[in-house]
Amino acid sequence: MTNNSWFPKILLGAYVVVFTLLAISPFSRDVWVAENLPIVLIVLYLVFLYWRGIQFSNTAYALMSVLIFMHTVGGHFTFERVPFDWFNDLFGFERNMYDRVAHFSVGFFAYPLAEYLQKRQLVASRVLVYLVPLLFIISVGAVYEMFEWWFAVTFGGDAGIAFLGSQGDIWDAQKDMLMDTLGAVLALTGFFARYR
Repeated sequence: MTNNSWFPKILLGAYVVVFTLLAISPFSRDVWVAENLPIVLIVLYLVFLYWRGIQFSNTAYALMSVLIFMHTVGGHFTFERVPFDWFNDLFGFERNMYDRVAHFSVGFFAYPLAEYLQKRQLVASRVLVYLVPLLFIISVGAVYEMFEWWFAVTFGGDAGIAFLGSQGDIWDAQKDMLMDTLGAVLALTGFFARYR
């Protein structure tokens, strides 16, 4: 499950290029900072882990990169304004669903967490290899929704509305958390299929 290949290095290089390009003239600099700060911290933490010898499979890195890239794009445009018409039109959505798909990809982080727990044998039961990552993703999703709420209340105005990204949906936070959870279920199903 460790990875000494070029693949995570290529992903990191691609991220640096995308981040740099999308840092130029974002829709809202306040939203750009708020959206990119957690992603930059995640990337730095993954680099630190890699450097310390805690590495994941190429599959895990690919899954983690989905959120990293989607969030970076969302930070540039704001999630509501990302050009995502092809997807919305394909499924007949009136609302821009880019943020829902990005929330789904949050759940993909359950895969590397399960990989880590299994490799290091950090839990006593195989059930916990799946349950701990699932509960972790649900918790992270809830905390992030509270952070969105705090940002919207603190900054208010257009930046607050853009960062919140609810697009008028009063159940937006709950639906986002559901998407986080469903992404984790899919990732853990894939993990089970690969490592059972």
